[in-house]
Amino acid sequence: MANQTQSTIPSARTPLYPLAQQLKARFTEFGGWEMPVQFSGITSEHEAVRNAAGMFDISHMGKFTLQGRNLVSQLQNLVPSDLSRLQPGQAQYTVLLNSEAGIIDDIIFYYQGETTSGEQRGVLIVNAATTNKDKTWLLQNLDTKEINFQDLSPEKVLIAVQGPEAVETLQSLVEADLTPIKAFGHLEATLLGKPAFLARTGYTGEDGFEVMVDPEIGIQLWENLVKLGVQPCGLGARDTLRLEAAMALYGQDIDDNTTPLEAGLGWLVHLDTKGEFIGRSVLEQQKTGGVKRRLVGLQMQRRNIARHGYPILSAGKVVGEVTSGTLSPTLGYPVALAYVPTELATIGQQLDVEIRGKTYPGVVVKRPFYRSKSRLN
Repeated sequence: MANQTQSTIPSARTPLYPLAQQLKARFTEFGGWEMPVQFSGITSEHEAVRNAAGMFDISHMGKFTLQGRNLVSQLQNLVPSDLSRLQPGQAQYTVLLNSEAGIIDDIIFYYQGETTSGEQRGVLIVNAATTNKDKTWLLQNLDTKEINFQDLSPEKVLIAVQGPEAVETLQSLVEADLTPIKAFGHLEATLLGKPAFLARTGYTGEDGFEVMVDPEIGIQLWENLVKLGVQPCGLGARDTLRLEAAMALYGQDIDDNTTPLEAGLGWLVHLDTKGEFIGRSVLEQQKTGGVKRRLVGLQMQRRNIARHGYPILSAGKVVGEVTSGTLSPTLGYPVALAYVPTELATIGQQLDVEIRGKTYPGVVVKRPFYRSKSRLN
């Protein structure tokens, strides 16, 4: 009965859904949303982003604005990264942690500086499937008497324009000069005559911007970008692109039961430069005593694809599990992410993956699998 009830609940649709329909996109359910999985084909969309410019409707992602006198100091308690280092116009990719240092979600905090009255402003972008969970956690752990929290998730369109030609193409529609904006920089500017929030961030391993605007401007932006030759892309290419760049997918590569140190996100943990935060004691113990498992990159030695959930073996014994895997369109061979015991996580380690009852060889390699020459660092 529960399954029947669930199936009758329609997936949400973004304001750009009709435009994707017109382009005859194929759709899939993702995080409670009906999203385009591909337009012209995953490989062609993937190559468009790597070689020219592609765009993604990511309006399903959670979008919060926060404002208050002690905003940064309050957020400091919820993440392992030192947000006090941020200058206005800078951002930090980080993670919300639970008391066991498990990852509630991976997020980006964009610091917008102070108002004339001394209140700090910022934007938080979170994953679609965890938007409600994140909102609840934030409201439980922030002083809402001090912090004005607004959920703009249903009110704004978010479009990612990615690829070597993305910035130049987008520039023709924006009044402000985008050239000085560094990676993880952001600004509020006029786009198509209306206010827009633009951030030099993305989930593809390429240079580009993510643009947040009102729905009617988002529709115009999408239509203008199509006319300028930008390839519409779906979740299929988004997944192959992010996996080549070894970017974690929440719910597969990281979750409430994985810590940032296990997930290879130690660069987000700033134990030396900040004070207390939720989960700190667990991370201190792991830093001192080491972790029992690590997320590694695997390169398969044949054409067999190691997919999510496939067992990892060493000396015939199951030692771990694949979290993400695909045939890399750019590299031409299968790559994967997997958790394995720390002693088997060294570069060059030979491992086997069980695929449909048979084992196939793989080797631990350095991440990311692909690094763009055009991406800003």
